[in-house]
Amino acid sequence: MNSIVSKLGGDTALAALHQSQSEEASIPILRQYLRMAMRWRYVILGAVAICFLIGLVVTLLMTPQYTASSTIEISRESDKVTDLQGVERDASIADQEFYQTQYGLLQSRSLSERVAAELKLIDSPKFFEMFDAESEDPAFKLVNGRFAPAGRATRQRVAGEILRKHLSVSPTRLSRLVDVSFTSPDAAFSAKVANVWAQNFIQTNLDRKIQATSYGRNLLQGQLAQLKQKLDESQRQLVSYASHAKIINLPAQSGSGESSAERSIVVDDLAALNGALAQATANRIAAQTRYEESGKAGASAQALSNTAINGLRQRRAELAAEYQRLMTQFEPGYPAADAVKAQIDQLDSSIAKEEGRVSNSQLADYRQAQEQEQALKAKVEQLKGDYLDQRRRSIQYNIYQQEVDTNQALYDGLLQRYKEIGVAGGVGVNNIAVVDPAQAPKLPSSPRLLINLAIAILAGLGIGAALAFGLEQIDEGITDPAEVKRALGLPLLGSIPKVDAAPRDILLDRKSDLVDAYLAVQTNLSFSTDHGVPRAFAVTSTRPSEGKSTTCLALASTLARAGKNIILVDGDMRNPSIHQLGGVANRRGLSNFLSGEDDIPSLLFSMEDLGFVAMSAGPLPPNAAELLTGDRLAHLIGRLLETYDHVIIDSPPVMGLADAALIATRVEGVIYAVESHGIRTNLVKDAIGRLLTANVRIIGSVLTKFDAKKAHYGYGYGYEYGYSYGRKTEAQAA
Repeated sequence: MNSIVSKLGGDTALAALHQSQSEEASIPILRQYLRMAMRWRYVILGAVAICFLIGLVVTLLMTPQYTASSTIEISRESDKVTDLQGVERDASIADQEFYQTQYGLLQSRSLSERVAAELKLIDSPKFFEMFDAESEDPAFKLVNGRFAPAGRATRQRVAGEILRKHLSVSPTRLSRLVDVSFTSPDAAFSAKVANVWAQNFIQTNLDRKIQATSYGRNLLQGQLAQLKQKLDESQRQLVSYASHAKIINLPAQSGSGESSAERSIVVDDLAALNGALAQATANRIAAQTRYEESGKAGASAQALSNTAINGLRQRRAELAAEYQRLMTQFEPGYPAADAVKAQIDQLDSSIAKEEGRVSNSQLADYRQAQEQEQALKAKVEQLKGDYLDQRRRSIQYNIYQQEVDTNQALYDGLLQRYKEIGVAGGVGVNNIAVVDPAQAPKLPSSPRLLINLAIAILAGLGIGAALAFGLEQIDEGITDPAEVKRALGLPLLGSIPKVDAAPRDILLDRKSDLVDAYLAVQTNLSFSTDHGVPRAFAVTSTRPSEGKSTTCLALASTLARAGKNIILVDGDMRNPSIHQLGGVANRRGLSNFLSGEDDIPSLLFSMEDLGFVAMSAGPLPPNAAELLTGDRLAHLIGRLLETYDHVIIDSPPVMGLADAALIATRVEGVIYAVESHGIRTNLVKDAIGRLLTANVRIIGSVLTKFDAKKAHYGYGYGYEYGYSYGRKTEAQAA
């Protein structure tokens, strides 16, 4: 039955151990860090205090530094004075490159050395002494209080490096303003350097522009001479070829701001003849039409429009009307009618002659128009031939002409650029200006006490946090009762406060904190089985001196005060301690019974002040484990339970020994004592694992030597309040 209970208890404890590990992993990281900070709060506070003091001392020992700033404006480029399209240039992506270049020029070596030379810092021992720049170099050797002239170049380089080291360039975001700041122990000197630095930067910018303009003018002047010579040669070549090839071109015409290229005279003649030919052709067609119409039946249009013919026709019409009237009255042959008829015939003859004359005139006009058209056609064909011949001769002419035009365009463009550079160089507009000159600061810029102390506090917090984290990783001890179940997977039966006096003396005081704590353990222990407190149980620990013997003594005392008949057996036959607590010799005890003796009463001694009976370990055997492997221990427990209500065994530690596991298999369960702030968690887990492997039922754990002051916030207040409340109330009542 005991083996079945032990197996069930071992399985339950093993499952609880795995569950506790999963619960530990699921704790929010913030709570873990907060608990760690509260546990090592004194370490963190100590690190903060030390860093605070160091920051305070260092700040007070630092030499005050003064920073003066001069504000300048850097435009993208100077305003245009030669371009009429606009005077401001649009911003572009290239602005960033431009400004970064300007910032680099502000911190250039040449500018710093120029400032050092202007302020005469190269020969100033005070300047080098101000910045602790004394060197073993011979250039810094003083002769009659002055530097030697030979090392001037070296001192100029060093002075420039010092100035650049203490200079800062700070562009103002989204603007063209730049702050040029200089820091030194002398406020007036800082302002002077900042102002001179800005002025020299402007001057060097102007010098670079003048040098660039001068170089550009000289270069363009040489190029202009070359292009002028080339243009003249190409023009002479063009004229010579035109004379030789007899190419005559009219000058270009210009009008309304536009100009046309030169044109050939043949083209003009051909265009004029083409116009005349078109007109002659139109005239010939018109004459031909009139002539053809006159040959058709009926009068032509010209005949109809002729005045004489129309008059004759009108007269004939009148006579014809008269003749018709006479014929109505008289017979043909009537003399008056014959006379009218003769007049009509005469008029018809006159009309025919007149129409013939008109027709001959139209034929003459047609032939004249035809001859004129043929002549113009022949002239046009001749001009076409001349034009084609000139086109063939103009191929090389056009090549020469293009060369002349190209040289002329290059020359004009270069001449215009030359004029613009001359104007720009003469104007000398600068794109850099001083906005606010530097003034001597009244207060030092460093050291800043508050900022330094804030940095020191932050550094202390960081160092303290690192130390706390490191100590937390190194220290595997259990500091809080809540960690017992989470880290070990064992139910917590109670937490025992750390005491300085002898445990037996404190147990005699029923109002002591120690007694109250063990009463809580006894109460929790009464719920561990269906019959209350286990009748036979052992108390063990991972290693010696963890408080297991004190736990056995206290539980025996509290159970005895509850009216139980208790016997305490010292099962640690390698390092016994119960006989010392009882004040007796260790001549007879457990080892005697295990060796074969059966007289149990002779092995016992009474602890009357605590109200129970105890059995010492007895003489130390050569090998305690061999005595425990037999059935004598189970037989002893059975006989003792016939007389006593509870048998408590002070078991040896688990690590390194097999005794604890052998004893634990003979009892209902084991109470595991864990030393607070002392034992490593991994060792405790290994020891518990050994017991669980032996199918031992672990009832629960007792956290011994617990110091509430070392626990994080929440436990110190609670335990201190609980343990001292009764005494404080009693003292107040008295």
